[in-house]
Amino acid sequence: MVSRSYSNLLELASGEAPSPSFGRMSRRIPRIMTVAGIMSDLDDDGSESVCSDPSSSSAQKDRIIVVANQLPIRVQRKTDGSKGWLFSWDENSLLLQLKDGLGDDEIEVIYVGCLKEEIHPNEQDEVSQILLETFKCVPTFVPPDLFTKYYHGFCKQQLWPLFHYMLPLSPDLGGRFNRLLWQAYVSVNKIFADRIMEVINPEDDFVWVHDYHLMVLPTFLRKRFNRVKLGFFLHSPFPSSEIYKTLPIREEILRALLNSDLIGFHTFDYARHFLSCCSRMLGISYESKRGYIGLEYYGRTVSIKILPVGIHMGQLQQVLSLPETEAKVSELVQQYNHQGRTLLLGVDDMDIFKGISLKLLAMEQLLLQHPEKQGKVVLVQIANPARGKGKDVQEVQDETNSTVKRINEVFGRPGYQPVILIDKPLKFYERIAYYVVAECCLVTAVRDGMNLIPYEYIISRQGNERLDKVLKLDSSTPKKSMLVVSEFIGCSPSLSGAIRVNPWNIDVVADAMDSALVMPEPEKQLRHEKHYRYVSTHDVGYWARSFLQDLERTCKDHVRRRCWGIGFGLSFRVVALDPNFRKLSMEHIVSAYKRTATRAILLDYDGTLMPQNAIDKKPSAKTIEIIKTLCRDKNNMVFIVSARSRKTLADWFPTCEKLGIAAEHGYFLRMNQDEEWETCIPEVECCWKEIAEPVMQLYTETTDGSVIEDKETSMVWSYEDADPDFGSCQAKELLDHLESVLANEPVTVKSGQNIVEVKPQGVSKGLVAKRLLNEMQEKGMSPDFVLCIGDDRSDEDMFEVIMSSVSGPSMAPAAEVFACTVGRKPSKAKYYLDDTTEIVRLMQGLASVADQMLPQM
Repeated sequence: MVSRSYSNLLELASGEAPSPSFGRMSRRIPRIMTVAGIMSDLDDDGSESVCSDPSSSSAQKDRIIVVANQLPIRVQRKTDGSKGWLFSWDENSLLLQLKDGLGDDEIEVIYVGCLKEEIHPNEQDEVSQILLETFKCVPTFVPPDLFTKYYHGFCKQQLWPLFHYMLPLSPDLGGRFNRLLWQAYVSVNKIFADRIMEVINPEDDFVWVHDYHLMVLPTFLRKRFNRVKLGFFLHSPFPSSEIYKTLPIREEILRALLNSDLIGFHTFDYARHFLSCCSRMLGISYESKRGYIGLEYYGRTVSIKILPVGIHMGQLQQVLSLPETEAKVSELVQQYNHQGRTLLLGVDDMDIFKGISLKLLAMEQLLLQHPEKQGKVVLVQIANPARGKGKDVQEVQDETNSTVKRINEVFGRPGYQPVILIDKPLKFYERIAYYVVAECCLVTAVRDGMNLIPYEYIISRQGNERLDKVLKLDSSTPKKSMLVVSEFIGCSPSLSGAIRVNPWNIDVVADAMDSALVMPEPEKQLRHEKHYRYVSTHDVGYWARSFLQDLERTCKDHVRRRCWGIGFGLSFRVVALDPNFRKLSMEHIVSAYKRTATRAILLDYDGTLMPQNAIDKKPSAKTIEIIKTLCRDKNNMVFIVSARSRKTLADWFPTCEKLGIAAEHGYFLRMNQDEEWETCIPEVECCWKEIAEPVMQLYTETTDGSVIEDKETSMVWSYEDADPDFGSCQAKELLDHLESVLANEPVTVKSGQNIVEVKPQGVSKGLVAKRLLNEMQEKGMSPDFVLCIGDDRSDEDMFEVIMSSVSGPSMAPAAEVFACTVGRKPSKAKYYLDDTTEIVRLMQGLASVADQMLPQM
């Protein structure tokens, strides 16, 4: 939708007077932070959630704000002597291709990003107006010294090497972490956020942020607009947790990314690494539901999208039809094919991860192992200019040049050079012409986020009728292409017909090159057909539409949730809860306690009264005193409802004589110390343990850190101290194994927080709640106050029974009911408290009131 602020900016850019409905919003686009400086305070000006007036949107096309480090704009000074700049679209930019793929009729695209040239502060207002009016682009102006620290410093010397698995083991191997560069990175992300603020309508617009240059931007946007519809796509690899966790600001970046609604990756491996980092460093696990992967983060669902980007089919086919392309193809055919030479092609940026030198060594090995190919095979290596700066780039250039020189000196002859290095910029149509003529394309990067070179090659080899004539091909003959691709690039999983290689193994790459040359024609055709079918249907438009559809699906519940921000700086996050789910306040429950006469209090133990990660699980003296105080009131029925054994619980609470205890999820029940233990269900035989124990023992031996807890009627396999990823994987296997071998036994197998448990069928904490309420009703003391607190899935049964009993005969009319879970998460409870500390504080408050209400002796 077109926002009020954006419409006003368009009027400004076009020089038209603002319409009455937008008049009060009129303002110029200010320059943002054009004075050099580093932002030291990570908080912004303190503005929190900003909500726009829904009536300000007019019913026009949906709108998306695409944010990236660079705008898809070419910039150059006017050459006629006059002041000013010339701007044009950069057709090779993925961001522009994304817009074409979406279609102008369906959605309006606004771009926010930097220009490739420095604009003087005096010209920035004029440039902003021209770009907004003509291209719907909002330029972000960053002071040159700040940009150098941000882009060439933190992005290219620290993030980029690390994300490509290069650790800074020494100052020469990638940049060591520099906090000044990190502050520059955060500052520039803040500048981008300020710029987006000028054009966004947060109620309607979607924001799509691209790549590692802007990974903390989601935090700044989420802080300004709690309900912003925000997607992020990472175009680089995401490293394994072992690599990523070396980053000193690892948690800040993870939390910033989790302020997005949808996070996209090219491959499952990259997504898996990200999810593993969230699990290991933040303790956040993911769930897969109906094909969608999601993380629950403070009540918000952050979805994960796995889909490789595609190419712009229309642009490629248009370039293939150009007369210039046809002429260049004719020239290359004359240069290579008519000379009886087969062309192998490499197209790479000149950087340390593209593996150019490894490819050249493989070519050298091919010529050594197959002398008959000398004079017949030529490798053309197109080396695009490096995007970064530094000593490593110069080293790659020097090594490439020296290797090419050596190979040509050894295997060259008059009129023949086995390797031709093209290290000057080529026009797009020239590159396409090389694709058309090449028999095989080699992409041997040692690490690359995606790499679309193979896709471009496949479409180019499909060609068209005019190129078929140049190549002297029958248009009815099936086309062919051959690819040798590295296992470590993002496009590799989608190219199942390519010859996949480990680029570090020179012999294997050389063998793959030979296989590609000698493979039978029908097989080459089948491989090409398979690739062409995939690439032509999974183009950039398919990728963009699929991402936006998932973003819209993820954001559809924004409006109905209550949202508020917590945390400072880059620890900021938004809590999103159902309108009926609220925090349990001390004042509210104390007031209810005072005005009621008969009370039922049910408390879980582990994770509720005792932190899950506590070493000593025994209750503290303070906890025991709280329980004793509440139990002294004869109008209170207080119960501990736990999965622990009855012996453990009885030993822990020996002085709480009036305390009711439900052990092993309620299988054993005791109303107070004076009564005997009874069971909630008929007693069962535990012969099934003879089957379950050997299975659990097997998984315990193979999972370091796991233990078995054998109770009277149940068995628990715990992996709390095991590796979280391996433990979770083993738990799923164990769950399936136990369900299979115990299928005919009267037990249920369930997974919980770091556990797999086997217990008798029909046992649940809900039975305890029902039993207690019925018992109180039979004694003529139906409660008018019910408090139930728990932290995991097993406690949801209690919440369900209590909430369904409201207005029923087992409770007094207009009873005060408090079902409370620990932590902000989906629950059948209506209230929550953040942690065990808050619960103990709440119980201490109730105990204090209870003590005051007791008759004084």
